[in-house]
Amino acid sequence: MAGVPSLATEESRTTDRRAWVVWAAGVLAYLIAVTQRTSFGVAGIEATERFNATASALAIFTVAQLVVYAGMQIPVGVLVDRFGSRMMIVSGAALMALGQTQLAFAESVPAGIVGRLLVGGGDAMTFVAVLRLLPAWFDSRRIPLLTQLTGILGQFGQILSVVPFLAVLQYAGWSTAFLSAAGLGVFAAVLGLSMIRDEPSGAAQRGRVSLRQTGVSLADAWKQPGTRLGLWCHFTTQFSGTVFVLIWGYPYLVSAQALPAATASVLMTLFVVVGMVCGPLLGVYVARHPLRRSTMVLAITAATALAWLVVLTYPGRAPLWLLVLLVVTLAVGGPGSMIGFDFARTFNPASRLGTATGIVNIGGFTAALITMFAVGLILDLLLASGFSNGDLYALDSFRIAFSVQFLILIGGTVAILVLRRRVRAQLARQSIVVPPLREALARELRRRRQVRRIGTAPPQSKDSGDLHT
Repeated sequence: MAGVPSLATEESRTTDRRAWVVWAAGVLAYLIAVTQRTSFGVAGIEATERFNATASALAIFTVAQLVVYAGMQIPVGVLVDRFGSRMMIVSGAALMALGQTQLAFAESVPAGIVGRLLVGGGDAMTFVAVLRLLPAWFDSRRIPLLTQLTGILGQFGQILSVVPFLAVLQYAGWSTAFLSAAGLGVFAAVLGLSMIRDEPSGAAQRGRVSLRQTGVSLADAWKQPGTRLGLWCHFTTQFSGTVFVLIWGYPYLVSAQALPAATASVLMTLFVVVGMVCGPLLGVYVARHPLRRSTMVLAITAATALAWLVVLTYPGRAPLWLLVLLVVTLAVGGPGSMIGFDFARTFNPASRLGTATGIVNIGGFTAALITMFAVGLILDLLLASGFSNGDLYALDSFRIAFSVQFLILIGGTVAILVLRRRVRAQLARQSIVVPPLREALARELRRRRQVRRIGTAPPQSKDSGDLHT
């Protein structure tokens, strides 16, 4: 009958609505995981007093958390394939709630580290599991945008840790603040149980992956130069902002740069907002200019190095506008690191995409934990030597300690250039040519002139396809 929707149409609409509900629940669980991950970053000064900890001991809290997070990426990918996203998200949320509860009552450094290890383990289970929901529930054309939105929306969790969590910490104390964070973990677990399903009803059930298949998939993903290029892109762009937000940024702004706590909180919030704005812009750039993905990564890396160079060499305390510029630059590195996942997607078949994504995700967190510990160790050595005149967080001490980042930036840049050459050689063997930038810009200019003249664009050539650097 005309005007009456068919049963198939109604079922399709119901499935589509259900998909958005499942995705929204997964994103909220990831947002809460980010809150748990970053909560300790704004508690650095209080942690120093509560545990009577040195800078290097304080760094161990976050380093240990990230060691667990990075080390679990590939195993988590395998577990998601075997047991499904719902179980992993719920288990991760429960583990983070347990870790925050442990930290709430901890009164020594070892007890506190145990709490952060549990948080790191639960956090590691969440992001990969949420991404694994997308191909089960959505059309492939939507997945790239939804992947970006998942990462962007999850960063609201940093705002929760910077604003309400910090307020509870300052006005209600350590235990109350971390118990409130644990409560969020319980909420995420209940949400996952009630709202998330691994697949639509009636879909084919996921086959379990054998250990032998897992080993082969891991080896093949690592042998692919595009996977390793993604890893080093993630390594180089993400770490500086992660180090700043998770542990050393707040003490640097408040103690070394003498900013009021409220101003430092605003800058931390600005970091999140800029990342959320830049994420879609970079996504559009990558979609329109797939040949220039690694070029964008190199540009972000150069901007990060330049921003730190200006701030660290500025005589005396940096003016607020310069610190804002630094925070904005560091914030771009977060969405910039997502380009690494695009390399994993385009250079690996779907059968090993989870493994390749796990490999890429290790990069930035490995660089971050190395830098975190190095900064803390240098601050302690300078304090012991008398260089900082008894001030652990002296401005000149931070100048020296933060300079270690240049070694990471240089090493990552070299690795990107080497692997980019290998990837382009691989593409050339497939008759896919990456033209010089000058030639590409000239061709784009000609295309735009033709659009203005005749109102339509010429068909794209083969070298503007998906598999490019």
